[in-house]
Amino acid sequence: MEPIRNELAKTDLKTSDFYYDLPEELIAQHPLAQRDASRLLVLNRAEGTMAHRHFYDIVDYLKEGDVLVVNDSKVIPARLYGHAAGRPEAKVELLRLRQRDLDTWECLVKPGKRARLGAGMIFGEGILEGTVTDIVEEGNRLIHFTYDKERFANIYAVLHQIGLMPLPPYITAQLQDNDRYQTVYAREEGSAAAPTAGLHFTPELLQHVRDKGVAIAPVMLHVGLGTFRPVKADRVDEHVMHTEFFSVPEESARIINERRAAGGRVVAVGTTSCRTLESAADESGKINPVSGDTGIFIYPGYRFKAVDALITNFHLPESTLVMLVSAFYNREAILDAYKIAVAEKYRFFSFGDCMLIQ
Repeated sequence: MEPIRNELAKTDLKTSDFYYDLPEELIAQHPLAQRDASRLLVLNRAEGTMAHRHFYDIVDYLKEGDVLVVNDSKVIPARLYGHAAGRPEAKVELLRLRQRDLDTWECLVKPGKRARLGAGMIFGEGILEGTVTDIVEEGNRLIHFTYDKERFANIYAVLHQIGLMPLPPYITAQLQDNDRYQTVYAREEGSAAAPTAGLHFTPELLQHVRDKGVAIAPVMLHVGLGTFRPVKADRVDEHVMHTEFFSVPEESARIINERRAAGGRVVAVGTTSCRTLESAADESGKINPVSGDTGIFIYPGYRFKAVDALITNFHLPESTLVMLVSAFYNREAILDAYKIAVAEKYRFFSFGDCMLIQ
């Protein structure tokens, strides 16, 4: 199918309209010892109110009949360090973004000048070799990988031996436990970054959610550059999202549609779940079971079709994610909430605290 993109509405909004000042010390470098102990800022759109809670209180805000939609994509050890073939001194850093076929991946390579067509690369002291076969959008490369298929069952087995978790550049501390950059319900490998709103859930908290009569429906979006690529355009409507692969299983679509038809709310866990739902929804808000690529870009002026409430972390200034949450509420309310979160010393970004917008 053709990649899904929303019709980009013209807007006078500038990227700078989504700037806020964030002290560097509020960028969380480590996950909390207890996943659900993060703070939770609750915004009520209808009442215009705000409450300061903890994430384990999320059950208090969910209602019997609601459906919680989670992204069960699993982060792969997508970052590799190696060197140009035949030149051990020519260091190369590679980030795998998405799989094109079994052993060919779209990748971000640094430095790009060492990734010309036909260029070879060596990783893990020869365990893995790569060859540049094409140059694709945004200057990314298609790289075909070879390895000992008698020793390794597949490319993922190689990655788990020599790859590193692709932590964002604003996290400079070493991650002691790779599982803390995975949600507890992560299932299908393929993401180059975690769907971070889901990191706050524990198995016990999810059971409390079920016990309250809330359904949990998994969808999947493999997180790549589309979610995190910086906005370089001055005008918001000039930015184009990088596409990412998503999938909505038939059973999840059925549960979501039945719950909403009965008056329950669709609560998206994270912006990736939100973008998946909006990509799969028709104009009436019905969710279709579908798989494909989406480049949907949500910013103020967008009309939400399928999402009634949103659980989301605090995002980078001027990012597409701040634009999305601003569209879900409004820009002024979100930026005011961010200012208060800064004043209250909330923890920001991937390992930080969380918001519920309902």
